[in-house]
Amino acid sequence: MVKTGKKFLSAKKEFEGKFDLSLEEAISLVKSNSSAKFDETIDIAINLGVDPKHADQMVRGVCALPHGNGKDVRVAVFAKGEKAEEAKKAGADLVGAEDLMETIQGGAIDFDRCIATPDMMAIVGRLGKVLGPRNLMPNPKVGTVTVDVEKAVKSAKSGEVQFKVEKSGVLQAGLGKVSFDKQKISENITAFIESVNKAKPAGAKGTYLKKITVSSTMGPSVTIDSNQFAN
Repeated sequence: MVKTGKKFLSAKKEFEGKFDLSLEEAISLVKSNSSAKFDETIDIAINLGVDPKHADQMVRGVCALPHGNGKDVRVAVFAKGEKAEEAKKAGADLVGAEDLMETIQGGAIDFDRCIATPDMMAIVGRLGKVLGPRNLMPNPKVGTVTVDVEKAVKSAKSGEVQFKVEKSGVLQAGLGKVSFDKQKISENITAFIESVNKAKPAGAKGTYLKKITVSSTMGPSVTIDSNQFAN
């Protein structure tokens, strides 16, 4: 989405000539120039020194944000019997098996995270073309294919963020709200970048964190000094 409008252009002037800031400076600048009538999300974009077309350079993982992301996360769970009941008690919004598959195939994808028990993957696998492009496909590497559905649901509800690098080598995520105080935003961003660092693939060569930018939903972005997060 291309950001335009008088408020955006006015805010952009405040960002001119400012780049490679400290995390604290960047957060202050983004917060002070947020002017939307809603509580904007704090967004981060990281340009990584990887080529995701190569399997040994894929970056994906999960981060438990210390202060959540301020979003009401809707969770769908593929499970039967006791595990289905466990998911419901943990707060899952949608729980089912073949019936849930049919709902999704019908175009109803009213959830932000999809979890499945291992025995359900034969069913979930049929939804690869639907869930895959939306980064909703359950995966054991990020804890969404598991027998411990209670833990998975509660983690998702608490603001756990999944990440996966795009074909362009960019990784994006929402890490809180403008209404959060600076300390909470800083701790969320720091935790997220640390998780991305830990997910550095063996095939990555040269500079890994090439560029890091922070913005609010409707505001301009500013780069932060990636050297402060280098391993």
